[in-house]
Amino acid sequence: MKKKIHPKYYQEATINCACGNVFNTGATQEKMEVEICSACHPFYTGKKKLVDSAGQVDRFKKIMEKTEALKKEATARKKAKKNKLAPKKKKSSQEITKVAEKKSKTTPEKKTPEKKKKLATKLANKK
Repeated sequence: MKKKIHPKYYQEATINCACGNVFNTGATQEKMEVEICSACHPFYTGKKKLVDSAGQVDRFKKIMEKTEALKKEATARKKAKKNKLAPKKKKSSQEITKVAEKKSKTTPEKKTPEKKKKLATKLANKK
């Protein structure tokens, strides 16, 4: 064995159970405390005992509720995205002309170099 890489091994480690049972064994820790041992475990004693699992079932149910909610949100987002990508209805020729008229009214005219010169001279005359 390599030296200085293995933990210290205790031949007489003591283990204390919550039921009061104390026994010795070999371990890497000198003292340990456990909640259930072979003297009080229902499987070994044959007695039915309620083992407190600190709300494991409740915690599991909360997690499952959260995942279900997230799944519903994800499906709703997918449906919305799918609806946006759905093919749009074809517009009639009248609708197309209306849209073209609106665009022509709202888009500003492009300024050519000649128009820029005229604007510059107007501004210079105003000063």
